Amino acid sequence: MEIARAAAGLFVRHGLRATRAEDIAQAAGIAPRTFYRYFATKEEAVAPLYAAGAHRWVEAVRRAPADLSVPQALEHAVTHMLTPGAGVSAASWEWVRTLIRMSEASPALRKVWAEGCRSSEATLVEVLVERRAGATEGDDNVAEGGSPELRFTAAVASAVVRVAVESWAAGTAPPTGPEGPAELALRNLRALRGFHWP
Repeated sequence: MEIARAAAGLFVRHGLRATRAEDIAQAAGIAPRTFYRYFATKEEAVAPLYAAGAHRWVEAVRRAPADLSVPQALEHAVTHMLTPGAGVSAASWEWVRTLIRMSEASPALRKVWAEGCRSSEATLVEVLVERRAGATEGDDNVAEGGSPELRFTAAVASAVVRVAVESWAAGTAPPTGPEGPAELALRNLRALRGFHWP
């Protein structure tokens, strides 16, 4: 994670183009050879940060009280994950904004972001399977790996958060308040009131 933090810090301070893998290795206190043992490109160095954010999001859904419906569990998770101070500090949110903006201009960084989002979605399927299994003990229709319905639900829930974060990052609003990521995600969830959640 130290390498990822060093990379993000350099990208934010100096820009993606001006930062070399060797600079990241030096900032992280490792040899360039060690850097390349873990990452093929400098852009991949921030993947652990995206993975950590994705993990916090999925764990927030997993920890939502079992008696909540899926949309209620998602609202609970959004509130606990996307509110600065609850999941990530306000300063870290500014790093998120900068990295997402950079990904718009960098196909390599955009790929890393997309892979992080896809991984989060796959893990969310597992959490939804767990929640459904807990609600339908003895139901043989809860297949390992998730039904197409649960996979679609995970894709929708993941898009709710991804679009909220990307929309916030494109603007200048602070990470709290009516245009912050949490409020945008809650707004996205409210727009799905007619969606059939499993």
